[in-house]
Amino acid sequence: MAWSDKLKLNKQLVRSVNEAGFANPTEVQLKCINRIIGGQDIIVVGPEGCGKTTTYVLTVLNRFNYAPEGVPRVLILVPDKEQVFEVIEQFNKLNKNQSIRIVPLYVTPGTEAQMDDLADGADIVVATPDRARAIYLKLGLNLNKVDMLVVDNADQIVAKGLQLPVVELANSIDKGQHLIFTEVLHAKLEKMIDPFMRQPALIEIDEFGDTAIETNEQLLYNVPNFGTKLNLLNLFMYDEELFTKTVVFVNTQTTAETIFQSLKSRLRTGVAYFNPKFFDIKGFKNIGDFKADSASRILIAVNENQDEIDLSGIPFIIQFDIPEDPDQFIGRINKAKFSDAVETMAITFATDIEMSALKKIEQLIGKKIPATDLPEDLVIVTEPKVKKAEKEDKKPSWAGEAFHEKKASNAKDYNFSAGTKAKMNKKKKHG
Repeated sequence: MAWSDKLKLNKQLVRSVNEAGFANPTEVQLKCINRIIGGQDIIVVGPEGCGKTTTYVLTVLNRFNYAPEGVPRVLILVPDKEQVFEVIEQFNKLNKNQSIRIVPLYVTPGTEAQMDDLADGADIVVATPDRARAIYLKLGLNLNKVDMLVVDNADQIVAKGLQLPVVELANSIDKGQHLIFTEVLHAKLEKMIDPFMRQPALIEIDEFGDTAIETNEQLLYNVPNFGTKLNLLNLFMYDEELFTKTVVFVNTQTTAETIFQSLKSRLRTGVAYFNPKFFDIKGFKNIGDFKADSASRILIAVNENQDEIDLSGIPFIIQFDIPEDPDQFIGRINKAKFSDAVETMAITFATDIEMSALKKIEQLIGKKIPATDLPEDLVIVTEPKVKKAEKEDKKPSWAGEAFHEKKASNAKDYNFSAGTKAKMNKKKKHG
């Protein structure tokens, strides 16, 4: 399908995408561009490289078919400085309207230079959430006329703990369209965006390779936190009849020690280390010895500097953590590396923050890992609430030691920017 067919882009943009070498729109562009131009809030879930950034860059540029005013109309939030410049590079590749001014905001010593850039005029602001919020609170970022908020790589923003500035900036825009782009949608991300999204359309893009890897049977348990992971592992491992032999993979020695102590209290000699660091701890240096030892049911292996292990004949493999190297994960589920004598099931525990890494693994193996419900008798650990004195951003990063919070009776709920009052809504709870 050519760009000019059915997509509501102006002729100059159609020429730009063709000149940039984009012969045809991708699936995400076909599904999203007209919705965005029509003003709908959307949540787009798709893998890296599917065309999410180009999608919103085109729709943003499509709004400026006249001489811009030099006041921000679009705010784009991305996780870090590198992505700020990647987005601007994409704008530069497609933008032929030289009167459009794009200003980057990112964390760097001092805010004066970036505030001066904004004062010189900005039509599009591409920023990290923390820096955009800091400059907004310093009255340097005018949000009065912003009518489109884009949150790109939203899952990474959540992973960096930047939910608060995103929500506050969104709440400070009176009316506007909201576009969320992410590789994975999970509970923490939903909690961040729910307060400001208006009946969004959910668009999911699954792009897998032509050839899928044949894997052992797999199951995914999406758990809220580490404590619940540990409870789930204990719940499974206490079933001695089912889990006769299990290898549990973790990312760090600290996690291995935590699991060992947790399981040892009930299973005692049934749990062991693979390549233990200390001679007085039960462990095995050879996987064959673990397989042959009838008293040992659980072997804890650390992913750090771990050579490939022959897992044939092991009924259960548990990826307690998602390894940094996807090849480690894939090697443990690739059926070609297993004998047919014993069926092996690979079980993965993943928190919301780990789901992005798991999504990349699914792209590599060419299929989704089936998710299943958490057991009804699993104890869900409630994360402790942050104490009042420790709440994030209680003291702004720009404040000195003498800074103190105003009393509630004296606190302002508005922000002055470019001489105009900009509404600052009350903070909403988010994770």
